[in-house]
Amino acid sequence: MEEAAPAAGEAVGRVLGTQAASPLSFWVGLEPGKVVQLDDVVVTRRDVPGYGPVLVAGVVTTVEARHEGAAYDSDVFLIADGALPAAVVEVAEVRVTRVEPEVFVPPLPGAKVHLAGSDDREQALYFDVMDRRIPIGMGRDGRPMYVNFDFLDGTRGAHVSISGVSGVATKTSFATFLLYSIFNSGVLDAESANTKALIFSVKGEDLLFLDHDNLRLDEGARAVYARLGLPARPFGSVHVFAPPRPGDANGVPHVSARTQGVSSFYWTLVEFCEEELLRFVFADADDERAGYSLLVGQVAARLKAWAEPVGDGGAVMVQGTAARTFADLVELLSDQLQDEGTRQQWTGAQTPLGTVNAFLRRLRSAVRPLSPIVRGDLPFYRNHTVSTSDAQVSIVDLHNLPERAQRFVVGVVLRGEFHRKESSGTARPLLFVVLDELNKYAPREGDSPIKEILLDVAERGRSLGVILIGAQQTASEVERRIVSNSAVRVAGRLDPAEAARSEYGWLPPAVRERATIAKPGTMFVAQPEIPVPLAVAFPFPAWATRPAEAAAPAATKVSSGDPFQGLPGVEEDIPPF
Repeated sequence: MEEAAPAAGEAVGRVLGTQAASPLSFWVGLEPGKVVQLDDVVVTRRDVPGYGPVLVAGVVTTVEARHEGAAYDSDVFLIADGALPAAVVEVAEVRVTRVEPEVFVPPLPGAKVHLAGSDDREQALYFDVMDRRIPIGMGRDGRPMYVNFDFLDGTRGAHVSISGVSGVATKTSFATFLLYSIFNSGVLDAESANTKALIFSVKGEDLLFLDHDNLRLDEGARAVYARLGLPARPFGSVHVFAPPRPGDANGVPHVSARTQGVSSFYWTLVEFCEEELLRFVFADADDERAGYSLLVGQVAARLKAWAEPVGDGGAVMVQGTAARTFADLVELLSDQLQDEGTRQQWTGAQTPLGTVNAFLRRLRSAVRPLSPIVRGDLPFYRNHTVSTSDAQVSIVDLHNLPERAQRFVVGVVLRGEFHRKESSGTARPLLFVVLDELNKYAPREGDSPIKEILLDVAERGRSLGVILIGAQQTASEVERRIVSNSAVRVAGRLDPAEAARSEYGWLPPAVRERATIAKPGTMFVAQPEIPVPLAVAFPFPAWATRPAEAAAPAATKVSSGDPFQGLPGVEEDIPPF
């Protein structure tokens, strides 16, 4: 349970005269018995001739205590024994966030400093000018913190970048809470029902139960939701897409814990050829640097022109040869490209045999990972496409796929959704895309088809209503243009070496140090309006974050007679919130 907020307007000290005060920062000497902590919001006022009272508000960024009168380190023992007179002094550095009205004068030494009351806090953190604000968690003073939705929906900015150590920074949990807050805070008004979210899940089956109540949600957590103005309930509309089970002739979704609201996704060989998906088979940055990158485009164009549908299972006929599996298609290409009589028809020019062989080696290595999702042996009429139209939140489960196949799925699905938004001609309704491990899909070095799409989303998505919520362990390894286009930046627990990188220049030095010891559930959120990042603690999820937490939906709850059903097993850890 959060501690009660301090008394509104409580005086805590005076502006120091021994340290220079400026319109951007100043120091406060604390009165005996008074305490401030990092992230407290404080205010002071000054009467300026011709302008009247000017409010100077800021956030505490440093707190220090020392013996005043001690000359040597060993004096601490004499002072503690009462043999040497000295006074304990506590001081705090305040970084100014707002001056109202904008008369940039320093606060005067000796001026009283107060903890910000409700109205002053709203002004200090610019919450009073946020016409559309969404709660992002609780501050250290036990009161709600907000982010301006104008910097999320494309009005004045878009995109979110979340960084932190894997397993400790709770990046995915914060991303889902942010989505939940957007959907339930009322900022979307009439657009709420049509606004969509697309989540790519790589963490087992933990995200497949967002529409189930969390069995571990207690009354304390419910009270936090109430103070944030949010209902404590799961997501209302969720659809899961999973790849087919390997070797299953019926294309049953490859999930074990969830049985309802799950559909298989795959691409037929007809679609693979018509949509030129071959380039997403070569989606690594290394592929673009290889000499066969031009050959990929040539072969994809030939497949589009020459492939003809065969039967109703999605198989194709190319140059008189039928292919019913991805392995068949690869073998067909291998035969065509290794034959001197047909090679030039596919390459369009004289291509060194070494380049062709390198292309084929890479293509053959894709047979095993892609065979479950590139098919020509399942009924063509079956719905097998990842779509965001079925539910408010669409989850694409990737955890059962090899990394090569994960790249393929992310690239093809993102391209499809981006083109759909382009063709709609309007930015509304919005589409939020949650993608973890962004450094894998859009690395700083090299090029790839996925990176091109993500750059397009980062640079043009704002105008098209496609908002990226990207998460990564190391922002220093993500393409700079994607991070720089993110209006809202978030950091959880950071590795000390990573925290020292220039990509975290938006974190003041003291906050960088704090981020290396931050507890799970604590995030530092920066947004353009506020000159300092806000330290927030988001609440325990009201939705299940793993199968063991999932309560049965109200309409399907059935008593099994097992008194231990729903309780966590020995091997299931409680999430660190």
